[in-house]
Amino acid sequence: MGRMTVGQSTEREDMLAEAVADAVQGSSAYAGSVFLRSRDRRSLVLAATCGVPPSLLGGWSLIAVNSPIPVAVAYKSGRTVHLANADETMRRYPQLAVALPYAFGSCSVPVQAHGERFGSLAIVRPAAPGSAGLTKAERRHLRSVAGRLGNGLAAFCDRTGDPVECDPGTPPVEAPAPSAAALQVGLFDWDPGSGTFGVDDAFCGIVGLDPDAFDGRAETVTSCLHPGDRGALRACAREAGLEGRFGARRVRVRERGEAGGEYRTVELWGRALRTGDPRPGTHLVGAVVDGRAGSAALAAVERLRNGLFSLAPDGRVTYANHSALRLLDVSVDEILGRCLWDVLPWLSDPGVEYRHRSAMISQTPSSFLASRPPDQWLAFSLHPRADGVTGWVVPAPNAPSAHAMRASPATGVPAAPPARLGAMYHVLQLSSALTEAVTTRQVCEVVSDQLLPAFGGQQMAIYVVRSATMHLLHHTGRHEEFLDWLEGVPLHARLPGTETLTSGAPLFIESQKDLARGYPGIPMGRVSSWAYLPLIASGRPVGTCVLGFDEIHHFTEKDRGVLTALAGVIAQALERARLYDSEFAVAHGLQKTLLPHRLPAVPGIRTVARYLPATSGMDIGGDWYDVIRSATGICLVIGDVEGHSIAAAATMAQLRSAVRAFAAAGHTPGEMMAGVNRTLIDLDSDLLASCCCIHLKPHGEHAYVVTAGHPPPLIRRPDGTTEALGLDIGPVLGVDHASAYAHTRIALPPGSVLALYTDGLVEEPGTDIDVGIDRLRASLAHARADSLDELADRILHNARGSPYRADDIALLLTEHGGDQGPHHPRAGSCGP
Repeated sequence: MGRMTVGQSTEREDMLAEAVADAVQGSSAYAGSVFLRSRDRRSLVLAATCGVPPSLLGGWSLIAVNSPIPVAVAYKSGRTVHLANADETMRRYPQLAVALPYAFGSCSVPVQAHGERFGSLAIVRPAAPGSAGLTKAERRHLRSVAGRLGNGLAAFCDRTGDPVECDPGTPPVEAPAPSAAALQVGLFDWDPGSGTFGVDDAFCGIVGLDPDAFDGRAETVTSCLHPGDRGALRACAREAGLEGRFGARRVRVRERGEAGGEYRTVELWGRALRTGDPRPGTHLVGAVVDGRAGSAALAAVERLRNGLFSLAPDGRVTYANHSALRLLDVSVDEILGRCLWDVLPWLSDPGVEYRHRSAMISQTPSSFLASRPPDQWLAFSLHPRADGVTGWVVPAPNAPSAHAMRASPATGVPAAPPARLGAMYHVLQLSSALTEAVTTRQVCEVVSDQLLPAFGGQQMAIYVVRSATMHLLHHTGRHEEFLDWLEGVPLHARLPGTETLTSGAPLFIESQKDLARGYPGIPMGRVSSWAYLPLIASGRPVGTCVLGFDEIHHFTEKDRGVLTALAGVIAQALERARLYDSEFAVAHGLQKTLLPHRLPAVPGIRTVARYLPATSGMDIGGDWYDVIRSATGICLVIGDVEGHSIAAAATMAQLRSAVRAFAAAGHTPGEMMAGVNRTLIDLDSDLLASCCCIHLKPHGEHAYVVTAGHPPPLIRRPDGTTEALGLDIGPVLGVDHASAYAHTRIALPPGSVLALYTDGLVEEPGTDIDVGIDRLRASLAHARADSLDELADRILHNARGSPYRADDIALLLTEHGGDQGPHHPRAGSCGP
């Protein structure tokens, strides 16, 4: 998105906001969101929301394409995913139900156009148990909205050249939820010199004029005012002439249809326009404001003896009446614009935030009890709508009994959240997020993303045990020196980071004084409180997770219990990830030994190769490439054995050897491919393979290409034209012993670049492979590079940066003839 101008960015934001708002309003939903694909096409990024602020979506602003989450499934499959209620969500998508354990229904539809998929659109709606969900008409409406958005994004892409994608660091567009207006505002444009008075329909409605009959004269407007206020307009003109503006001028206007002289008060606001007329106040623009509905409601609310407050969708307090302030024992300045659980320590239980989140996401009322120190019990009720929550707080008549604490909200008795609700919420959130983490890096990132916000920490470090010593695995926070003294310390040292691990008990240190008393002389740095959590999996010490707090932090019993429970979850995930990393490194190290370490140097020909292993599994793949010298020239070979396993890698090695043997014997490319096909069948491996071979001479101007079910090579000619070669494609290897393979003769002018690749580079789930091939063709055509190595790196840029690759990628680039300058080494190179 960096290439877009401000105007183009605004245009796309408006498109997203309009779509998500239309989806919500036309489907009885209270919230919606649009997810767009990331640049690497491996994730979906939250791009727009309506009704529920992004903060309530937690970690669901970035979703892996392969996740079992409805928006990802809709994107991958191109189909609508409709979940009528919470029971169906739990049955079909238990991971989503665990992470968002609220009663709601949802529907996710793909956003696509012309066979290309850009993302997903999703809505959330109230859903009682047994609810049938959206009607067919509502689902058609959602698909229609998503279709219009897809067409709009495609047209925008064609017009601007900017790809339809979203950067994870870009804040999502927030479309406001519909809400009732507390004020009426009418606009006017008045020229006192000429007496003309231009108004809009809202102005006429406020002062009691008929818009169709209004004659545009100031005298007509004045006649609608109370006789005692008719000089107010002239006073406004004088004040504007002197001050440049006027404000909060209160006047009384006649009620429409009231012949008995009933009036109400409104306010006038305005300013003088800068014109060439030297006379002061000769042109005024402004507004008339009618706040009677809001004023009446405010007066009524302030007369209540019970506490009433209003929360924005993200939980910030937008209003509290005097009774609420008295019951909460706070001032309006303390809580306005802030969350209650951030301001009031006795409401800082995660269960209170959970109640608010539950009310907003499920759109059902929620109630709970809380104790305001020293012994005042208060009953809270939260009543949600898409635009926020109305809260009700009253004194509880008696201290709650155990029965009352267990009472259901359906009985009308406000029920307190279970004692461990907040704890379980954090455990479930972290456990759910860790199921998506595969590598140690991903586990560490999930832990820091979840733990620090949950407990208010600023620093986090994870140390692991290697050879009975502590070694830093991950650190986040602004203090680089945080715990650097722990690096290389033996496990038996008397230090908090090691003692917590050897004893198996967490250590909570609330002040530097406590730390100095327990561990004299230990470095403290700029941290005031610490939580040392032992990471022990299957009885074996894995490491220590340390949270640091810049300010003194008092760990409650609940804090200590939750962190202790989370330590076990983190340890198991980290141990699993370390095993994955180890096996992944061994598997792909073995695979690299099966590929050429260096390509042969051939005068007049330059070759480079790249190989990227898949990242979504640890099995060995069957992709290979080779450059083979023969008596008649060289052979460029690339192939792909199906599957990811030891068998696939072994078969790949045997086929590579067979190709080299047939090439050394002087066979033509067609004879070579037929021989390799028979070899694969004779191996009786039950595996299929694809392969492509190009035979060329260093100073010739033609080449011979044969392919067995493999994607066509690309050629970039010296004039810049780039295309996929049109070939006679033979059957894949391993099907029929009698298969024959015809070669295709192609022109190969000096300076041409050939690109051979495996399907991992061009295949994308849910998209035709031809789309990926054309995308690669465009990349080869437009990539600017000083060397063949740089060209290969540019082509693989997006794939290399992706954390999720479902298939291996092999790429072989060859430049035929042309000038061999210093940036074009004659010997080929292989890279990771």
